[in-house]
Amino acid sequence: MPQAPLYEQIINDVSTAVRAGTLKPGDKLPSIAELREQYESSAWPVRYALRILEERGWIVTRQGKGSFVATQPPV
Repeated sequence: MPQAPLYEQIINDVSTAVRAGTLKPGDKLPSIAELREQYESSAWPVRYALRILEERGWIVTRQGKGSFVATQPPV
């Protein structure tokens, strides 16, 4: 079975952590640099995953501040 693209793994990891309560509304996500290191990747898949998570309502991104779990993420 082929492995899912890295950005999908990141999306799944973050949404699973929110559902499980590991990440709570308002919690700050690791920076792009920290996520790059954690996933041993370039910045592109990390940025892409964060953009999709924001479009789906899981996170909010504030320029210069970082990405945070949305106050009312999807259920």
